[in-house]
Amino acid sequence: MFSAVVINKDDSGQTVEVAQLDESQLPEGDVTIDVEYSTLNYKDGLAITGSSPVVRKFPMVPGIDLAGVVSESNSAEFKVGDRVVLNGWGVGEGHWGGLSQKARLKADWLVGLPAAFSARQAMAIGTAGYTAALCVNALVNKGVTPDQGEILVTGATGGVGSFAVALLTKAGYTVVAATGKASEEDYLKSLGASAIIDRNELTEKGKPLQRERWAGVVDSVGSFTLANACAQTKYGGAVAACGLAQGPDFNTTVMPFILRGVALLGIDSVMAPKGPRMAAWERLGRDMDQATLDLIGGSTELTLAEAIPVAADLLAGKVRGRVVVDVNK
Repeated sequence: MFSAVVINKDDSGQTVEVAQLDESQLPEGDVTIDVEYSTLNYKDGLAITGSSPVVRKFPMVPGIDLAGVVSESNSAEFKVGDRVVLNGWGVGEGHWGGLSQKARLKADWLVGLPAAFSARQAMAIGTAGYTAALCVNALVNKGVTPDQGEILVTGATGGVGSFAVALLTKAGYTVVAATGKASEEDYLKSLGASAIIDRNELTEKGKPLQRERWAGVVDSVGSFTLANACAQTKYGGAVAACGLAQGPDFNTTVMPFILRGVALLGIDSVMAPKGPRMAAWERLGRDMDQATLDLIGGSTELTLAEAIPVAADLLAGKVRGRVVVDVNK
């Protein structure tokens, strides 16, 4: 038997509890994992509170991230004792996830945990850091180099934004951070940002082409912010778009793309193939250290039971930094 957060739903509504489950109840998969740590992400908050219909079948174990040790494997890729990490793949939505002491998953979904990290450190990074690394790699692979000019990071005090500032700085880029929180200037500069701009400079509808400023952009905001970022990107520059904090709309013209050759790079962290995943975790293992993790806000550590009420606080913006869940407490 093992413990897990379990979401159920019937005609009377949704229930969430820490339940005892038998290993025979685990879903299909070729690798079974003794989970050590998981996290509480925004999507997990939506699932646990029922605020949005992200859960596609019940009962469901939430948790889109996990790190642990392989306890059983029918895959040639992983053997018993291997340390692994998982992000996304619909886990916690359509397949039982990481807020559990046990998980059974497809080997194709897993990445070997970099030797640089403990399971807890990997979950302090979680999907936020992994997504940021995907964005940085996308800009690098597109040919954006540090000598071409400044890189804009929007939503810079958020999880993805904070990791992006740190990773870009480590890679030698000059980073400008956009935020609505003037009080966080010291924090962003401690991560490596060379300058701060007010997000309000980007949040209203602007001209289709504006003064060229950015060699590249990492955007987790969407809407007018993304449109203005594209309009300000230099000839041949690239914009990595991975979020919609301002909104899913994208009101712009084709002009930045056909007159300046700007590339808009869509970043999907959920279904990304194994190659980009491995490359993202390789970058994290090389460029992310404990001191930087501490700067990004450290991490609140919870038990499985504590994760349930904190989900609502996370959605309400009352939680700063990463939330790590020790599933064995």
